[in-house]
Amino acid sequence: MTFDPDSASRPGSGIFGLPNNEISAALVFLPVPWEVTTSYGGGTSEGPGAILKASRQVDLFDHDVLRPYDAGLFMLEEDRGVRKWNQEGKRLAQTVVDSIGRASADKPLDNALQKVNALGEKLNQFVFSESERLLKSKKLIGIVGGDHSVPFGAFQAIAGIHSSFGVLHFDAHSDTRKAYEGFKWSHASIMYNVLEEIPQVKRLVQVGIRDYCEEEFEFLRSQKERVKVFHDSLIKQRLFEGAGWKKICHEIVESLPKEVWISFDIDGLDPRLCPNTGTPVPGGLDFSEATYLIGCVVRSGKKIVGFDLSEVAPPQAKDSEWDANVGARLLYKLAGWTLASQGKCEIR
Repeated sequence: MTFDPDSASRPGSGIFGLPNNEISAALVFLPVPWEVTTSYGGGTSEGPGAILKASRQVDLFDHDVLRPYDAGLFMLEEDRGVRKWNQEGKRLAQTVVDSIGRASADKPLDNALQKVNALGEKLNQFVFSESERLLKSKKLIGIVGGDHSVPFGAFQAIAGIHSSFGVLHFDAHSDTRKAYEGFKWSHASIMYNVLEEIPQVKRLVQVGIRDYCEEEFEFLRSQKERVKVFHDSLIKQRLFEGAGWKKICHEIVESLPKEVWISFDIDGLDPRLCPNTGTPVPGGLDFSEATYLIGCVVRSGKKIVGFDLSEVAPPQAKDSEWDANVGARLLYKLAGWTLASQGKCEIR
């Protein structure tokens, strides 16, 4: 049967209602249902499934990128092993969080902490292996979380191919805490771990940051030219004083190297767009501001080598899909611009 991009999606169809499989797709999404170290709100492990469901009602016509679906988009099935590790890890992590300050002196709690860190290592290896497998098959990859700890293994896999690349990091948080709450692979530590353990990341450019501690501020300052932060408050100050978003985006893009991984925590957006995300913070980017910036990266001639989208959490109320709706549409824009940067579809 011929696929009609203008028709309604079929029940049970693939991501965005597309008929692709792993072989036919140029870009493959790896869902990672993980939220072991979530430190405030929960639910992000349900993000990939909620995005998949919401994606089936996203119109495929895009004003910026011509027919990205023609290149093929496919989401893998969630891994049952990851689900099992997540359940075990959440249980263990909660005992540690509930006893903050005692873990180092309490052997059972210390054992729980070590087990959580070991599960984080297992997850990293899983994401690395799957990412490496897809990259060897010449696929572009998009990691779909889950909390923001999940893409570390993908960074490792990309580093095996690209000796030098940058990260464009959208987030409300800096995510540069060292072993937050004792968890080495905490969602709050992803960029600390990247900077410390993946030297191939030559530049980290953070956008929308508005919630961070003094230790993080000093750590980022110690990185000197390797890190550039566009704080949300300073962005807004410049906008209020008459600077155009186009000019600010130009400065952000100029800060990036030729090859770029995009790491997008949904709470980088204004929380009215993602009210159920784990740690919402007032302020942030509008949807169109974020996608305009991603477009500027591609129009500048830079290449997106992969991306992750994390911290989408569906609400408890089953009659609402707002967070997943926004997440699905952002995922489609990320995929489209990534394909365009790789010459697999045209820019309008």
